[in-house]
Amino acid sequence: MNQIEFVNTIKPFKDKVFRLAKRLLVSTEEAEDATQEVLVKLWNKNDVLEKFGSLEAYAMTITKNYCLDQLKSKRASNLQIVHNNYAEKDAGLQQKVEDNDSWHWVERWINDLPEQQKLIIQMRDIEQYEFAEIAEILDMNETAIRVALSRARKTIREKMTNTHNYGIG
Repeated sequence: MNQIEFVNTIKPFKDKVFRLAKRLLVSTEEAEDATQEVLVKLWNKNDVLEKFGSLEAYAMTITKNYCLDQLKSKRASNLQIVHNNYAEKDAGLQQKVEDNDSWHWVERWINDLPEQQKLIIQMRDIEQYEFAEIAEILDMNETAIRVALSRARKTIREKMTNTHNYGIG
């Protein structure tokens, strides 16, 4: 596969690699570095890439592993998760402030989740991966993924209820 074919092959999922890296590493610069590292690793395996059933799943697995390694290293010890993809266009200022505040709380709660649940929330609820794809990337069965996702969502829902007094009479 030549360079142009390689770029065209990875183009559809390159942004997903970056978003997963950003979710795990927080820093845009760290996520860009991680994305570059993943692409270099893929390029170095250029001659065998066609053997993979899902190149995207393979790239996401490499991304996950690279980012978790970075999180374990000393240079990544000060990173935190930030997610700024939500904004309602027609909302008034007060609504935007409240939405922003809610997202900051959700970001904190996601950050507090165990690594596996954090990855599953990112891949399922943010990146919209199917359960089968997540199972392949994380090397887990789909039932375990559904259970972990349910627990993660329940934790976030409980924290939201306790923090914002939603639904408490």
